[in-house]
Parts: sequence; structure tokens; C-alpha cells
Amino acid sequence: MRAVRVAEFGPPEVMRVEIVPDPEPGEGEVLVDVAAAGVQFVETLVRAGKSAQVPRPYTPGRDVAGVVSAVGPGVDPGLLGKRVAGQTARSGGYAERAVVARRALHVLPDHLSLDSAVCLLGQGLTAVGLIEIAALREGQTVLVEAAAGGVGSLLVQLAKVARAKVIGAARGEHKLDVVRKLGADAAVDYGVPGWAGLVREAAGGSGVDVVLDSVGGDVGREAVDTLAPGGRFIVYGIASGRGTEIPGGLVYGRGLTVIGYGSSTPGHDPSRFRALQGRALAEAAIGRITPVIGWRFRLEDAPAAHAALAGRETVGKVMLIP
Repeated sequence: MRAVRVAEFGPPEVMRVEIVPDPEPGEGEVLVDVAAAGVQFVETLVRAGKSAQVPRPYTPGRDVAGVVSAVGPGVDPGLLGKRVAGQTARSGGYAERAVVARRALHVLPDHLSLDSAVCLLGQGLTAVGLIEIAALREGQTVLVEAAAGGVGSLLVQLAKVARAKVIGAARGEHKLDVVRKLGADAAVDYGVPGWAGLVREAAGGSGVDVVLDSVGGDVGREAVDTLAPGGRFIVYGIASGRGTEIPGGLVYGRGLTVIGYGSSTPGHDPSRFRALQGRALAEAAIGRITPVIGWRFRLEDAPAAHAALAGRETVGKVMLIP
């Protein structure tokens, strides 16, 4: 089969398509003929050697959707031919075929497309978990950073489902237009000086109740200033490369709550992840959220996919189509 391989950490061009043996499903596993493979920002960091180190050579990617073509021992043969989506154990998604544990697999309804399902594995579970931890109430105001991105676009929609007032922050008119079409009540360009004041104005002057921070750095720090007294600042990413620095006096003086959200969040075991994925897929299946698919690339164009993500050029989900 064809698969993207990384022999050494470095720029996007270190990724090359090679012919490798088909993987074989082991106990409790299935083999999926991959129709769509999701590309996540963290994978650009791993490939560059800036995040978790992995043995090399390796095939990047975890989010896959396709059709089950083989099952391992202990797996119901009735899954053969089923349309499924799931995450690989560690890597291997950028390929024509991938092995996924049965316990990590979701059988899809006929009316949910394979590429939409890929959007809801890593980013969907994050968005659903964030909305849950934000505990939004009807009428509250939330600021979503990077609102045109894969997670951000889902957060805008889920927050509207919760009947919150949503202010989406993004950079550039094209992305702001995407945010408006998603249903945000206001869209603000965080590349414009004084943008935090525009957010407070859109919130009615008193500030927002919740900030969902995925950017960090200067954007995150300015986003803190948009919070009303007693507001909640939830951090789940550092796309800028720097975390948000929040002075302790500001937190205590205004009664702010700061929450870090990630894989180490209490209760986020594998079964919890799968449950959140299931909820995201269910929301899409009934039409309450629609994943934004921004860019599709061939396997051979994986370097271009990573370059586009790292360059902040993309909206919605980026995926590879083997």
C-alpha cells in the first residue's frame, strides 16, 4: 500500500509517500481501507521535532474513516464492509489502510459522510468536551478564538446550540465571513489593534462570560481582558507557540477562573474520549452541527497540507484523501 513516511524530523518536505506492507489487524483490531485521513496541527509539531518524540521512520496521523476490509481475532466478522471512523493507537493514518482497535471504532449512519466523520474524531471530541466544561447557560456570552478552525468552527455551532451569545475571533476577512456563516453573533479580527475592546462592545460592554483560548501568546493575553468579573478562561491550545500569561493579581482581583483542558484533564481516559467522539458524531448525524471541511489533499501532497496548517492559511478541517 501507499503511505506517508517520515524518516527524520524536519520541514514538511521530510514526508514522502512510499510503498510499504499492508498492516495486519491483531487481536481486537480491524483493518480500514482509508477514504479520508484527518490532519491535526499537533502532527505538524511532531513532524518538525517540536513535540512528543516518536520512533522513526513512522507514518503520521490518527484520525481515519473508511470501510472495514479485514478483522482480527476476537472481532465480529459482521463489521466487514461497514463504514467506520476511529483513531489509530498512535500513528499510521496517512495511508491507504490503517489498523484501528475495535474499542476505538464508530460504525457510521448511512447519511453521515466519511469525510465529515473524520472531522469529529479529534476535533469533535475536543469541542464537545470544552462546551461541557464551559457549562454555558442560555444568554451567556462566549469568545471563541480561532473560530474558523477545525475545533473553533465546531465550538461556534455547539455554543449556539446551548443558546449562548457567540463572538468568534479570527484573522482576515475570509475567515471572519466563515465565522458569520456558522452563526456567530459577532466576528472580530484579532489582527486589528484594540480588538479586545471590540469584543467587549459586542458583548454589551460588560465583557464575556467565557473565553475558549487555543492561541495563547499575545492573543490569549488580550482575550483575558475581554472577560467580565467572575468569568471563566479555558485554555486548550497554544497555536502561537506561547502559553497565555495571566497575572495572578488579575485572576484574584476579578474573580476569574482559569481552566486547563487537555489529555491530562481528570476523567479523560480512552473510554471517555470515545464517548465524546460518539456525542460529536451524534450531533452531526441529527444536523445540529456541520463540520467545515476546508482543504483536501492527496497523500503525495501531505507536505503542502502541513505547510498550509502551519502557515495559518486554512479554515475548518484539513484532510488527506488516499
